[in-house]
Amino acid sequence: MDFVRGFWSKHRRKILVTAGCLGSGYLLYKLYNSHTRRLADLQRQLANDREHDENIKAQMKAHFENIQMIVDSTTLPHAMRCLSISIREEIDVSSVMERLNRGKGVLSQSEKLHLWDQLKILSFTRMVLSLWSVTMLSLYIRVQVNILGRHLYVDTARALDTSSSHLLEELDVIDRDDEQKFLSSADFLVTNAMPGLILNMQSAVSEVLKGMQLKDVITTRVLQETLLRIVDVFMSSGSPHHWVDYLMIPQGTKLSRNTSDGSSDETVSKFNQLMVETRQVLTSTEFTDIVEISLKCFTDALVEEMETQSISGGLATGMPLAKMLPQIEKTIPVIIAEPGKNQFLQLIRDMSEVQVFFTLLYASMPQ
Repeated sequence: MDFVRGFWSKHRRKILVTAGCLGSGYLLYKLYNSHTRRLADLQRQLANDREHDENIKAQMKAHFENIQMIVDSTTLPHAMRCLSISIREEIDVSSVMERLNRGKGVLSQSEKLHLWDQLKILSFTRMVLSLWSVTMLSLYIRVQVNILGRHLYVDTARALDTSSSHLLEELDVIDRDDEQKFLSSADFLVTNAMPGLILNMQSAVSEVLKGMQLKDVITTRVLQETLLRIVDVFMSSGSPHHWVDYLMIPQGTKLSRNTSDGSSDETVSKFNQLMVETRQVLTSTEFTDIVEISLKCFTDALVEEMETQSISGGLATGMPLAKMLPQIEKTIPVIIAEPGKNQFLQLIRDMSEVQVFFTLLYASMPQ
């Protein structure tokens, strides 16, 4: 016992220092070990998050590509068929041409000039109306389907993450009726807006062509400038973005359903939400830029096609306006051809600016 006391008295400082060092070392070891474990857990979590993000991106990419296929194979062909029928029925030049043919040697010079002037206005109206409608309808439908597609993707993802059936019922999802009603609203141009569109387009054509005579020589450049001028006059007339009301139900129109169908206020609001979001996209600066680029691209390609199809390259060197009118009529079926055979629709679809726009539109997922 005396030995222990003596040893403690003699080596107390060394023992305390040694114990302190050992305790500090053990504490540091425990802290380091804990930090290492937390760092490893964090790295595993980051790796899992990256893998999850990559899976989400792959799923979104596949879903986005499927949506574009649906547009090209189903939605757009139906709309184009309805549009082509409407244009043929609403603007018929056959009666004017028939009167000109039957009136040879019978009609007076003034009557002939009047009919030719009618034919000039109608032919250009048909061509520019077809050009504008095909371009705008194709872009509008892509906006619709991409907006709907991203909403459905989010709804599906939320449903898969919701294990409780009670919570699943509370999700604000798009029902089948809302989906069908939203997509069918693309028929508004053909079923409701076409008469007003034709009237205003014809007014723009008359304004641009009022000084153009049947004997005037039309070259490729003149035709291109004339078409773009008509489009510009039409687009800039009226209030800003007035042309949106030809594509979708005008803002302020009451959107409701019959109470007999059992729809709730929430489902009606979901449909309205889709319509409001679509209008916001259509009135955005980005979409306006895409419209301008697409219309110019379509016009340039159309004029090139007409130059190629003109007899002996007459349009390249110039031809009288009267001789060009039959050439215009021949191009109408080409403009409103079904998507699979429509080179102009394919040209617009494949433009890098258009592809980037719709990729960003789909990727801007709602919160």
